[in-house]
Amino acid sequence: MNKKILVVDDDKNICELLSLYLKKEGYQVVFAYDGSEAITKAKEEKPNLIILDVMMPVINGWEACKLIRQFTDVPIIMLTALDTLENKVQGLNIGADDYVVKPFEPVEVVARINAHMRRQEAGTDKNTDVANDSEIEIDNLSVNMDKYEVKLNGKLVTDLKPKEIQLLHFFMLNKNQVFTREQLLDKVWGYEYFGGTRTVDVHIKSVREKLSSSKNKWEIKTIWNVGYKFEVK
Repeated sequence: MNKKILVVDDDKNICELLSLYLKKEGYQVVFAYDGSEAITKAKEEKPNLIILDVMMPVINGWEACKLIRQFTDVPIIMLTALDTLENKVQGLNIGADDYVVKPFEPVEVVARINAHMRRQEAGTDKNTDVANDSEIEIDNLSVNMDKYEVKLNGKLVTDLKPKEIQLLHFFMLNKNQVFTREQLLDKVWGYEYFGGTRTVDVHIKSVREKLSSSKNKWEIKTIWNVGYKFEVK
């Protein structure tokens, strides 16, 4: 069965253009033309990947992305004319996996989709570092990758996004080791991330805020001009 792509944009010309290129690659394509319809189609069609425009009627792309993230972890590529760093960070913070700025080259969008699909076919946790030891506990922090659950001081942390949990799990498996942003993208994201290394900083900042506690005997430490490490005190 062909992989299914949900293309969401109120500009039908863009939808048809992307459809032309995607079908040549062997993908099945379904459409939605506003944020509300996108949420419905994401539930009903169960696509393997979603291309989601930001500026849309009824519900904008930001809100649609947040709502879609409540029931699926499929890759979401934001498609928008808003090219500021703040808008890119906003998209990453609400659960988007990638970001394409209009006007775009369809071949670039297809290349990004193919990269996400390769990772998806290999499994969410492609690298062996993340795949092994699905449950790990260090001091007051535990991660269960079978259930995608994180507990801090014995209490379930419910607001962590799936990629944040994967990142945390990788850090804990490799405690006290320093990783560059590029290494983290390779190990945790598992594919060539077109959006740049800024996404690592965004995810780490979010994890730190959500797991902040005076009782922690560990920290995700910044190693200036190098990267990060999960340091156990």
